[in-house]
Amino acid sequence: MKQTAELFKILSVDKRIEIIELLKKEPMSVNAIAEALGVTQSAVSQHLRVLKSADLVRDERQGYWIYYSLNREALEKCRQRLNRICTCGCQGNPANKPGKC
Repeated sequence: MKQTAELFKILSVDKRIEIIELLKKEPMSVNAIAEALGVTQSAVSQHLRVLKSADLVRDERQGYWIYYSLNREALEKCRQRLNRICTCGCQGNPANKPGKC
């Protein structure tokens, strides 16, 4: 249970969610993420450090650049944890309207 609470704490920061949303599309460098979000590279690096320590993102060096991508397996485990908590009946039912949970 403590692990789930830590996960929620990590994901409680809006910018981290925004970073995850960006990385869903493609791997990105710190500079590209900072530009897309309109924040400093330092701020992005700090958020990525937290996300990486939680194993939610991975990094890969390509020449001088480091590109960050999602750890989709870890995010799937997060989704499964959320589904166990959800009691509104929307689990796996795309017909339910957003916002009902």
